[in-house]
Amino acid sequence: MPERKIRYGMVGGGPGAFIGAVHRHAAALDGEIDLVAGAFSSSPDRSREQGALLHLAPERVYGSYAEMAHAEARRELGDRIDFVSIVTPNDSHYDIARAFIEEGFHVVCDKPMTTTIEDAEALVELVHKHDVVFALTHNYTGYPMVKEARHLVQSGALGEIRKVVVEYPQGWLATLVEETGLRQAVWRTDPTKAGISSCMGDIGSHAHNLAHYITGLEIESMCADLTAFVPGRELDDDGNVLLRYVGGARGVLYASQVSVGEENNLAIRVYGTKAGLEWHQEDPNDLILKFPDKPSQRLRRGNGYLSDNAAYYTRLPAGHPESFIEAFANIYRAAARTIAARVDGRQPDAKDLDFPTAVDGAAGVHFIHKTVESSRAGGWISAHYQR
Repeated sequence: MPERKIRYGMVGGGPGAFIGAVHRHAAALDGEIDLVAGAFSSSPDRSREQGALLHLAPERVYGSYAEMAHAEARRELGDRIDFVSIVTPNDSHYDIARAFIEEGFHVVCDKPMTTTIEDAEALVELVHKHDVVFALTHNYTGYPMVKEARHLVQSGALGEIRKVVVEYPQGWLATLVEETGLRQAVWRTDPTKAGISSCMGDIGSHAHNLAHYITGLEIESMCADLTAFVPGRELDDDGNVLLRYVGGARGVLYASQVSVGEENNLAIRVYGTKAGLEWHQEDPNDLILKFPDKPSQRLRRGNGYLSDNAAYYTRLPAGHPESFIEAFANIYRAAARTIAARVDGRQPDAKDLDFPTAVDGAAGVHFIHKTVESSRAGGWISAHYQR
């Protein structure tokens, strides 16, 4: 356990922001992390408004991220923030992360990590150069039963992996809701804010990361078909990708923001030579194991038969559901405990290193760009990323 609470500041997450509040709830869940500073908006007035709502000291509520990075770096070591949480639109992630990394701060950043491959690779180099902890909030990797699925693959329980099917359908962008001024839709469908892709950048990247986290497989080549179904929309709102993995496995990845009636139905199925598994984000406490010669098993979070890592990331006994915030909190707790080990001058627990890194972020940005490239080319392309 850390010797003291880890302190952080937040960039973004101002009044009315959805994801900023989620990050704050997650960081606070275990009582090991304190929010002490912030630059919550590009508007200094709105930043001060959010700081007041969170009862922060006025002198630690900043008008810009640059001001915050500079000022916090000049506070005493026992008083400054330990890391920054970046919860802004995609286009600003790189500049903000760079400013804090160059001042020596650790980073927790929302995904996708950057909007360009060049910035993603530069950020990986910065993290390495300054030797900082960088965690990317692919929060679905924080679910205990996702960790159990990974354990089962790594232990050989499924045999050699042959097929991966991962899907992430939503329906909230089935009409041109960005024209109503809905903030979450406006920036996600704006190329200047979201980057080269909307659907693949926003949720397809989660599906890609989840498949890699569980299976460890790397994409060799892909054939993608991206579509903007809603008239007037510049970026894709639906995508289908055929995948060939290094080693011979095959995959199908489907992501959609126009699948009417779907809410947040991320799901994955993995098939090996011995068994298969299935997990659904909307029913996250269960993991289904499938066999060729006996009935399927339903594994339940919180039980003693699960792996040590699944147990480590479980907070409540069996029958007491854990879900989205807890999974998010697992990313924050792991990153904070790794940072705390740095502060205390000791090695982190190996289980606390189980969070997505800048390298995972770069792989995700590469995936997004390759899907767009394949779709534009109308066929198969090489898509291997060397982690």
